[in-house]
Parts: sequence; C-alpha cells; structure tokens
Amino acid sequence: MSLLLEWVDGGCPIVVHWGPDLGPLADAEIRQLSQAATPPIDPSHGYAAPVRTRLLMLESAGWKGRPGLAGHRLDGADWTPNPRITAVQADADATRSGDIVRLGLGRLQFTLTDPDAALTLTVVIDLLSTGLLRTRADVTNVGSSDYQLEELSLALPTPLTAQELMDFGGRWSRERTAFRAPVGPHAHVHESRAGRPGFDAAPMLLCGPCGFDFASGAIHGVHVGFSGNQRTWIERDSGGIQILAGGELLLPGEIRLAPGDAYRSPWVYFGYGEGLDALAHQVHAWLRSRPSHPSITRPVTLNVWEAVYFDHDLPRLLDLAERAARVGVERFVLDDGWFVGRRNDRTGLGDWQVDRSVWPDGLHPLVDRVRELGMEFGLWVEPEMVNPDSDLARAHPAWLLAASPALPVSWRHQQVLNLADPAAFAHVHDHLSALVDEYEISYLKWDHNRELVAAGDARHHRRASVHEQTLACYRLMDALAARRPGLEIESCASGGARIDLGMAQHVQRFWPSDCIDPVERSTIMRWTSQLLPLEMLGSHVSGPRSRTTGRVSTLSFRAASALFGHFGIEWDLTSANDEEMDALTHWVSYYRARRELLFTGTLHRRDLGDAALALRGVVDPTRTRALFELSALRRPDVGAVGRVRLPGLEPTRLYRVRAHEPGSVAGLVAPPWMFAETTVLSGASLGEAGLHVPTMFPEQTLLIDVEEVPST
Repeated sequence: MSLLLEWVDGGCPIVVHWGPDLGPLADAEIRQLSQAATPPIDPSHGYAAPVRTRLLMLESAGWKGRPGLAGHRLDGADWTPNPRITAVQADADATRSGDIVRLGLGRLQFTLTDPDAALTLTVVIDLLSTGLLRTRADVTNVGSSDYQLEELSLALPTPLTAQELMDFGGRWSRERTAFRAPVGPHAHVHESRAGRPGFDAAPMLLCGPCGFDFASGAIHGVHVGFSGNQRTWIERDSGGIQILAGGELLLPGEIRLAPGDAYRSPWVYFGYGEGLDALAHQVHAWLRSRPSHPSITRPVTLNVWEAVYFDHDLPRLLDLAERAARVGVERFVLDDGWFVGRRNDRTGLGDWQVDRSVWPDGLHPLVDRVRELGMEFGLWVEPEMVNPDSDLARAHPAWLLAASPALPVSWRHQQVLNLADPAAFAHVHDHLSALVDEYEISYLKWDHNRELVAAGDARHHRRASVHEQTLACYRLMDALAARRPGLEIESCASGGARIDLGMAQHVQRFWPSDCIDPVERSTIMRWTSQLLPLEMLGSHVSGPRSRTTGRVSTLSFRAASALFGHFGIEWDLTSANDEEMDALTHWVSYYRARRELLFTGTLHRRDLGDAALALRGVVDPTRTRALFELSALRRPDVGAVGRVRLPGLEPTRLYRVRAHEPGSVAGLVAPPWMFAETTVLSGASLGEAGLHVPTMFPEQTLLIDVEEVPST
C-alpha cells in the first residue's frame, strides 16, 4: 500500500496516489510523479486550475459534486470555506519532499485555517500496519458567531477502471444482502438515517473492475466507523474524477458550533486490495492487533431467549442450566424478562430492577447454580430504550427523545431514553452498575430494538440528538467496562442493525441477526465477516425449526453452520432427546478443539459457480492447519459439484486432507479420497487443481480438515 499526498497549491491535501505499493521512490521521482499525475487544463472549457481529488472535496477548489465540508453562519455567510494549510506533522515513517509527502506506516496530520470563514480544521490520516487506512477531521469555530455544520466527510480517489460497485440492502432477519450495479455518472449514495447503521448497512461500500470477487480484482472500499447516522458514496464526475467518501450524516441543526466549539468526525476507513478477502484481512488483522481484542478462547454460549422467551420460571431455567453444562456450555445468558413487570414487550423497559414477584430471592439462585456448574453468567439489557408503560417513563417524561411535545411514532412499544441528559445517564448507569456488582456479571447482551425517529432533546429546544445519543451510548458502555474489568458486551440491535467499527471499539461481540436458520445465516455471516473477524460474531445452533423462517434442519447442518463464528446455542435443550444431547456435546468439543485456529487464522471465501454452494475456510497464520466448510444451501443446478479448490495454503508444502460428512445421508457416493487417511497433496494441488467432492444434498455440509505433513 502506498499513499502519496501533495499541497503545492496550499489548499487541502491532494491525493496523488492511493493503491498498490510504489516501492522505493527517490525524492526527484516523487516530485515528477506528482507532476505526471496532474491533469491538464482544458483551454476551451475549464477552470484556470485543474480540479483534483482532495481529502476534503470543496467547492472553493472547483468541485461541484457532494462537498466534504458544508455549513454556514446563521446569517448565511461562510458557506463555501477555502481552508489553507498552516502546519504539517508526520511520523518518522514518511518521506517528505517539500509540499509532497509519501506516508508509510503511521500518522500524518494537517492543520488548515480559513481566516475569512473563521474556521480551523485538522485532518488526520493513519496508515495502519495491515494496509487499512483511516482518516478523520476536526473543525473548530474561531469566529465570534455560531457556525452551523452540515457535512464533514473524507474522500479518496479510485480509478475509472473501478466500473462496478457493490452495496447492500437488508431487513430484519435478512441483514446485509449484497447487490451490484455499474458505477455511473453522478453519485451513488448510501444513507443510514435510523440512528444506527441499519439492517442494510454495508460492511464496506465497494467498487472494482467488473466481476470482482473474493480472490481477484483491484477493489476499493469505504466504511464509516460510527454507530449513529452515516453516509457513504461513490461519485464520478464528467471531468474523470471518481471518489469514495463517507462521514457522519448530520441532521438539520444537530451540530451548531458556538465560538470556540469543535466537532470531530468519526474515523472513516478505506481499504484497497486484490479481491474481497484481501480487504477483509486488512480489517480483521488490525482488529486483532488491538490490546482490547477478545481472547481466542471464546466461551461456548447458551442464550435462553428461544427456550423460554418472557416465561421466566426458576425450576425450568435450572434444568436448562444443567443441560447446558452437560453439553459443555461455558457461558449462560438470561435474556429479556427478568426485570419489573416484564411479562411481554409492552411494559417495564427502563425499570432495571429484578422482578421480585418472579424472583423472590433475586437472581442469586440461578446465578449461583450456573457458577457451580462451571459457567459464566450473562444478562440481557436494553439501556437506551424505555417503554412508555414503565415507572421510569412516568417519573421522567422529559428524558424521552422527541422532536415535538408529542412522542414519536411507537416502535416495538418503545421510545428512546436521552442518555445525553446527565440525569438520565446517571440513573441508568447507577442501576446497571448495581446489577453488575451484585451478581458479578461477566457479560451483557446489549440490545437496541428501536430506530431513532424524530429524536429531539427537550433540553435544547428539541434539537436533533442522534449524534449526542450515540456518543453517550459509547460512554455508558465504557463506564460499565471500567467498573468491572473483563466485562464483555455484545452489541445486538434487533439482530444485526448496529455493526460498525465505531461500536467495535466498545464491545467484544456482535449478534449478526435474529435469524439463525442455517441457510439464511450462511449469507448473513458471509457478508458480516467482510468487516469483522469470526471471533466477534455470535453464531448459534438453533432448535430444529427456525422461529423466523419455519425451516426444519438437521442438527448436523445447524451445528456445522454455526462453527465459523463465536459458537453458541439458542435452543430449548429441555426438549432435546438423549441422542441430540450427545450429538451436541460432540459439536461443542469439535468447536473447542478448533477455536484457536478459527480465531487466529485467515478467512477465505469462494464462489463456486453455483449460488446453491458456499465455501469458506480458515488457514492458520503458519499455514500448517486449515478447516474448510462446503455447504449446499439448496439443490445445486448440476448433479456433480466438481472440483473444489482450497485457497490460502503454502504451495510447496504437503498436507493431509480428511473429510467429515456430519450426519449420515443415505445415498452419498464419496470419491476415493474423501475418507482416506492417506490422502496427501501439495498446497499447489489443493489450491489450483482441487478435489472432486460428492453430489451435495440440500442443506448438507462437508467439513475438510487440512494439516501439514512434517517433512522427513
């Protein structure tokens, strides 16, 4: 990866190059490359200076597309700022030649001022060790009147050969559905206005050459690391400029900067690589490099929601805990329904006290037994939300976010609690802290079941408050984590509606979807793992019949599909027979023996020419072991699957290959290699020639273990 910037004209930095590594460049060549990358001036129809791609795309520099910085004084003045660079700070690993810099690993910071508009900006760029690039900007009002900020977004260029884009749609229980479209003139804009990224949020908004896939194509991507409203876009103008850009989506009047006030944008992440997997690897490796990243011994988790729903009964829950321990569960999570008046989803939300009519001795009888059985104890909460039918809402109606005296339209019988209000924040923090302390809770399943609609702050003339609400959520999570070191938080938002790299700095686990039908989850996990590594993605074994789709699946298919993630169970084990319990015990052991591989290895995904088939695998960092999963999600279009190539292995090494066909299927005709203990092939043979696999039945999985054969 190379990033080359210049500011010869004194304006916002121009991006000369972002893409493949340019190798060592002499000072003279850096300057010549900058000159060679400057477009000519069109004497017949054009500005006196060429329009260039800048980190902040500005109208004052000739750009007539979406602006990177937009705002105005309250009298309408200063609406098209023209900031100039006043200072540049670079880490040691940067090559500077006058007003041109080539950034190596590390940070580059520009300070810009516009004395006429009375604004100061700081733009920071980090080139991370994995090749991922992130950038953010601050704007400070140094004038004597208020400044209304409307947009602060960062951009990087892409070549015109990136002619195809990939974006995502989705809905509840069908998150992150990929689609492709040509990159045309003007802008393709993806906006999230729900107070969270949403079910349709793109892991990255992507563009590349037509037909790019997991393994090939020079692909560029952008992601906004923020858990509230956000915007990303791809834009191509008639002058031949094409950019990827993103930032927080600011609602009208949301950011008014008084004299001396500043706004900081979220980090905007940019990835470049050959194939979708390369971009995923950049993000995964960076997340794993953080000291706060969760350990590889991710505990097998049982969540009781689909077992009991709101029907909390101590004897039944104790029976469930006994059965969970029997199969090897390491964390037991009590879901919704434990607090005051919570017999359904219409009441009680916000009243974070144990319901003594259901739990006369508190949660202690359950918590104590769970710990005696060797399991951690976790609890479901939804701190940002409140039912109007709750003691909290009745006592403090001014704490509810609303843009008018009337409450916003109801969503799941909920409204939003204004955590930006210090009194509301303290109330929730104190109640949750008391719970965490009393029960020594090690895990919070943190839900967020309502979109933020007409979210106005009554303290400030009902001004839009999604930005402040999002930052307050981060502060509350961090405060609870600081109070109890080791506390793990899972981000759940009606399933997977709040998955982003901003939230990833505050939680250790995400719930990708409320749908755990293994067929549906295959696609959801395929695209969610474009952004997050498997250890951060909850992946559970459901009961025989999916509650969201009604599909009935075999235990072997459900369990094998759940392996590639943070393995858990979402099933009423009191309804499981002895044979099912024994089989589930086997799958828990299988996962526990391979979680180090799954959570340190490199993810590989492949299309196989038939949408009915899905291949994913993990290769460990030393390329000595790998585990691949081939799934038939429905009946393939052709009878024989053909050869399946296993990517990511070292070409010159030899590997022993063993196949597991979980659950016997009558009529399976296996090729000779499949269950042989003596099948040894090179990484080149496995990656280029591949293996013939049997005809796959619908909803069947083939697991392939690969292990290096020591040289003799």
